[in-house]
Amino acid sequence: MSRLYDTVEPAVIDEEMLKKAVEEQGPKEEAGKIAKQEGIDFKDVLSLRLDFLNVLKIDNLWEFTALTKLQLDNNIIEKIEGLDELVNLVWLDLSFNNIEVLDGLDALTKLEDLTLYSNRISTIENMDNLLNLHVLSLGRNNLSELENLRYLRRFKKLKTLNLSDNPFCKQDEYKQYVIAFLSNLDFLDYRLIDQQSREAAIERYQVSRDEMLHNEKQAELKKEEEIKRMKGLELHKAAYVEMMDGPDLFDQMYREDVEGQKLSEMPEKFVAVCSQIFDFGLVEHKKREEEVKQFWECVEEAKQENKEIGMKAIDNFTNMKKKVLQELAQISDQKMLEQRVSEYNKQITELWDHLMGLELQLVDQLEEVIKDFERNMQDLVSSFIENIQAYLTQCRDLENIHHEKMTENSIVILEKAMKNELDDEISEDLRLLLVDKDTIINALSSSHDVHMLKIDNKEDDIVTRINNWLKGMMENIHQDEEIARNRMRVSEVNNMIDHLRDEIDNLEMMQGGNY
Repeated sequence: MSRLYDTVEPAVIDEEMLKKAVEEQGPKEEAGKIAKQEGIDFKDVLSLRLDFLNVLKIDNLWEFTALTKLQLDNNIIEKIEGLDELVNLVWLDLSFNNIEVLDGLDALTKLEDLTLYSNRISTIENMDNLLNLHVLSLGRNNLSELENLRYLRRFKKLKTLNLSDNPFCKQDEYKQYVIAFLSNLDFLDYRLIDQQSREAAIERYQVSRDEMLHNEKQAELKKEEEIKRMKGLELHKAAYVEMMDGPDLFDQMYREDVEGQKLSEMPEKFVAVCSQIFDFGLVEHKKREEEVKQFWECVEEAKQENKEIGMKAIDNFTNMKKKVLQELAQISDQKMLEQRVSEYNKQITELWDHLMGLELQLVDQLEEVIKDFERNMQDLVSSFIENIQAYLTQCRDLENIHHEKMTENSIVILEKAMKNELDDEISEDLRLLLVDKDTIINALSSSHDVHMLKIDNKEDDIVTRINNWLKGMMENIHQDEEIARNRMRVSEVNNMIDHLRDEIDNLEMMQGGNY
């Protein structure tokens, strides 16, 4: 569509344009003059109009983080971009531009009203994150496939939709199709959808709708199952026993063991031990979580109790201070004033001593709590590691027994092969190993080494991860949490005491001057 300003040189959204737009749309008269003199911070702007400016590219809007309304209509924009920082945007107008692809809207999760009227869009797509959308205008675009409208079913809050003047609007079934498949709509193409039209549309497409609803339900159930599976996997990882509730470790042993695959049999006892490791890991993880929870509850309780004692001391001092200040205001004798101020300063020092004493007491208390917690966690982790190593030793024993049996059976099979007494049913791969005793023994030894290495690697992985977890958590508690809290508390006390001393010094000077 041609525009009067198509022959004008494309404009660039630069700082000068933005300042001008903000000033023009900001406060007027005296308030406007003040705002202009002091400067308007782009971060505070809530609404911005950049329409009819022949803008080709959306750019330089990253500072408008508080923006809720943006008007970019009647420009020559070809691509939606540069909006990632506008996370608070609720209303966006991009109508009357040259946009061909719906994209670049992922960050606008709060968007409720989106207008893209009169562009060149042919497919509705890439809007998955706009779940708060209430109003959408896609009229006068290049939409031709009615099936594409089913994409809009994901927007449960969408109530008003404009699709007028698109190619598919010429199809006889257009309106009934939209009403039938977008059943949450209240308004279509600026008209209220009445109940009679809705019922007629649903009846016409009953079979297709039922099939669609069934498929959506199945997809939703599948998604819920996947979410549940992923949450379970995260729990199992946190317990360091992921993929141990089945034959995965045994499968890993044979996955890279080409020769072993020709000889392997699934030992049920091995998988049973892995399941025991899995169950044990979940139980121990719960114990560790409970210990961590109790630790933080104990820490918070100690902090709160200490804080209440400190606040009581400060409240008592504040009440005393009011009386002292009133008394000082009545004293005219300089010596008496100095003596009373000296006594008051001594009381300030006593308050400082008391508050710092409370802080030292809390530091000692927390240090003891942390030591107890660390000992308990080390015991839990050590017990966990010992049991895991014991279980994996059982896996090694089972692998050794399995290896010995496989060796014995292979020798028997080899002897039969040498006498041509083998069944025709054995695989060609196995026949290739039955050349001589050294070949079969080497294949079994190589297979055994691979299996033992997998078990060793699993043990190393579990032990390393849980030790790193414990080390990281304790370092965080010792170095970050407690040190930061202590520094902040000491700073708060010192700042308060400094304020009290400055307050009385200023009062003394005023009193001395008056005197």
